[in-house]
Amino acid sequence: PPLRLGLYEPMKVVFGASEKNAPFYKKFAAGSAAGALGSLAGNPFDVLKTKMMASSGKEVPSMVKTAKDLMAMQGIGGFYRGIDSNVARAMVLNGTKMACYDQAKGIVVDATGWSKKSLLTQFFSAVTAGFFMTCTVSPFDMVRTRLMNQPSDAKIYNNAVDCMVKIATQEGPMTFWRGFMPIWSRFAPTTTLQLIIFEQLRGMMGMESM
Repeated sequence: PPLRLGLYEPMKVVFGASEKNAPFYKKFAAGSAAGALGSLAGNPFDVLKTKMMASSGKEVPSMVKTAKDLMAMQGIGGFYRGIDSNVARAMVLNGTKMACYDQAKGIVVDATGWSKKSLLTQFFSAVTAGFFMTCTVSPFDMVRTRLMNQPSDAKIYNNAVDCMVKIATQEGPMTFWRGFMPIWSRFAPTTTLQLIIFEQLRGMMGMESM
């Protein structure tokens, strides 16, 4: 997350989204690019986390042991299992989060007259971003989890697209939003804290509010 947040401003410059009245799609593109770069760097750790969470038994294996076992069984490619769905998820997640937050701040400021630096502005904007993130990311979370947890000796899905098609046709489209409320309850506080802390740190360093 820190990398995805930190890369947003440079990507806004790249995509021409740094102007005050920049369109939503440019902000979304900047957020998506930052998310993709962050995901490429973090994918190995994401795979390890998923493996550790899915492990059976009383004792949870250490990260080092999980990494060694994964390297022995699947090689370096094992650390990038599900990379296509992970990058797609990160692009949608970060694009939605940053663009909706950026856009919501403008709407809140115009409607209330509050400052962009106000904690209230940042809070309501972040909560809005968290809701829309849940709507767009839930399908990608479902696909990513299915791909990462499928056994190496019994391949069920060929790739992210194949997984998405099989879930939609065999289990129904609404399966993608299964567990919406728990996901939202996780995203709402974390997104709000992330964005507010990020904004406060920017202020401490003398940078302007997003």
